[in-house]
This record gives sequence, C-alpha cells and structure tokens, in this order.
Amino acid sequence: MQTSEIQTIKQRFGIIGNTEQMNRAIDVAVQVAPTDLSVLVQGESGTGKEFFPQIIHHFSMRKHGKYIAVNCGAIPEGTIDSELFGHVKGSFTGATADRKGYFEEANGGTIFLDEVGELPAATQVRLLRVLESGEYIRVGSSEIKKTDVRVVAATNLNMQQAMIDGRFREDLYYRLNTVPVFVPPLRERKEDIELLFRRFALDFSEKYKMPPIRLTDDAKQILINYRWNGNVRQLKNLTEQISVIEHSREISAAILHNYLPNEDAERFPALLSMHNGKDFSSEREILYQILFDMRKDITDLKQIIHQTGTIQPVKNQKDISFSELVQPHKTVTPDILPVQNTNFIKLDKENDFQDVEYQEDEVVDEPMTLDDMEKQMIARTLEKYRGRRKPAADELNISERTLYRKIKDYGLE
Repeated sequence: MQTSEIQTIKQRFGIIGNTEQMNRAIDVAVQVAPTDLSVLVQGESGTGKEFFPQIIHHFSMRKHGKYIAVNCGAIPEGTIDSELFGHVKGSFTGATADRKGYFEEANGGTIFLDEVGELPAATQVRLLRVLESGEYIRVGSSEIKKTDVRVVAATNLNMQQAMIDGRFREDLYYRLNTVPVFVPPLRERKEDIELLFRRFALDFSEKYKMPPIRLTDDAKQILINYRWNGNVRQLKNLTEQISVIEHSREISAAILHNYLPNEDAERFPALLSMHNGKDFSSEREILYQILFDMRKDITDLKQIIHQTGTIQPVKNQKDISFSELVQPHKTVTPDILPVQNTNFIKLDKENDFQDVEYQEDEVVDEPMTLDDMEKQMIARTLEKYRGRRKPAADELNISERTLYRKIKDYGLE
C-alpha cells in the first residue's frame, strides 16, 4: 500500500505512529480484509490490538454486517459457552428463555475474540468446530445450527508455550492463525513515543480545559528510553496523571521520575531457573513452593517419629540436622528416651528430662494450607481494590475469569 493510504487509515481509526512495523501490520490487515481467512492478532497488552479487527471488518465484504467484540477473559468459565453459542430454556438454573449467542448474532458479519488464549478447553473444541464447518449447538440443545461469520482473534499470550503447557489446542491455533498480524510493543517504536505523548497531552488539555503539558529535552530522553511494560496504555495513563496533578505545564526529568515506576524495583533480583519442571516467574510462586516444601518436611518428620516412637535428646544447645535428631533404626539405649502418648518431653537447662502433664484435648495448630494462603491473598487484594476484579486480577497476575472462579470456590462473593 502507498504511504498516503496507510496514513488515511491511521486517521480514520485513530492510530498514531510511523514505525515500519506498525505500517506493516496495517498493510497486512487491509490486504487480508477482502478474504474470509481467520486472523490472529498478537502483541503485548496495551499495544492497540483492538484496532486491527475493526480495520479488517471495515475493508471486508461484511462491513454492512454486525461487528461484535468479545473479551473471552472477562466471561466466567461456567457461562462462556452460553455467551458464545446461546442456550435453550431450562438448560441450566436461570435459563428462563431461549437466548442467541454471539456467533448467531454476528451471522453475516465479523466476531472479534479478544484474549482468545483464556478460553477453557471445552470451549476451544466448540470454537474449532465453528471454524471448520460453521456448525454449533446451543447449550442444552441437540439441534445443529449454522453460522457464517468472519473470526478475528487476539491474544497477548505466548501461544507456543501455551500449546506446550497444554493450555491451548494446537489444531485450533493453526485454524485461527491462518494470517498472523503482529503489533509491536511501544519500546520497539521509540520514534513514536514523543508523538503519542504530545497527542495524549493535547487530548487531555481539551478534556480538562487546561493548557497542554510539554516535556523538557532531558525528560524526552527519559520517556523514550523507558521500557513501557504497559505499552501505549501505560503512556496514556501517565500523560493523564501528569496533566491533572502538576501545576507546571513544563515537565522536567525530576517531575517525570515521580510518575515512572522504578524498573529495577519491579524486577526480581535473583536469577530464576527451572526447578522440577516448573518455571517460578514470580515471588509469590516461589514463596508458595517453599512453604509447601516446608510443610512436606514437617509431615515426613511427624511420620518418622510416630513410626519409630523414639527421639534423641539434644545435649548441646546448637543446631543439628534432621538425620541427627531422628534415628528410626537405632536401638533404644539409656541415652534415648521413648516417647509416650501420655507424656510431653521437655528439656530443662541442665539437659534433664521432666514429665509434664499432657492435656488430651489440647489443639495443635496445623500449618496454613496453600489454599488458605491463596484465599487470604485474594481476599486482601479484593479489599484493597474495594471489590473491583480487574485491578485485583492484574495484581494477582491471573485472568478475571480465573479470579471469578476462585472467588466462587472460596466463598468470597
């Protein structure tokens, strides 16, 4: 496509930037639009993937049909089949009437499946059938229906890894990925960063009726060299914050630093590696595994003591290993005291043993289970964000659908 044509498309859909990668993505979207091929838009969260299904629909033969965008990650697992394919009356509790699904509503048009990597396994099978034959069945029905829709999907997941992990079907991936469109992250569009900032600053100045903010030269360099893990969305939010909070309309490097998260603090300092086939990608997962291993060690120790009925007293106040403390196969000698069910063994300062009455009804606290810790963490995070699930899910590093399921499982509604 000619550069002038690409610029016209950018103006129509509000896309800002002149990098070669972005222009290439727009060109591919326009070229594939007249066909009915499935398209998979890939890119990090916040890069603007939602623009490309709109471009494809606008330049397709279906542009007069419906365009429906579905966020697959925001729909609970228990209702997503009903949302996509519809249901019949009485198919489940609350199904008081027949309902059309998105694929039936979008017949003759385009359906955009955002966060398609979050689809549960059963729904992936249903989607594969629609892509292959256009056939689907409403929930609770046995009648086969047909639909004629163009499917455009998007994801920010590493789909190759998702297939290796068994979280996404390989056959479905290749059906969706007939034509791939890759949207580059903002850190690979450095020449667009200042342009985006100026545009956002102008938009917010009009919105809030105030002069637009502008950057000093040193602030521009910081903005350009920042990593932008949240991509364009993060830059837009930062511009809005500064526009509203700062009285000065000239933003220096010192002011800008107050709004940029410390990248070094966000990264875990230790070198993470594979352990028993698991990739510990966050401090929370590492802590869970350590606590789980500790509980397993304590359980094993209890079993050994219970089976042998012997424990060796510590004659010196110093650290010893488990193998020195518990000796399951050692013969009982005067230095080894049998553990009775009715007595509790206590070591005094002179290393003598005294019998202390044991209360049969005494309750020994068990360590918190991983489920208890997860429930507590979810409850605290929801309380922190006053019940708002999206920011809570972001902080917990899980999808909104997964969070919804865990809220129901733990009774936190």
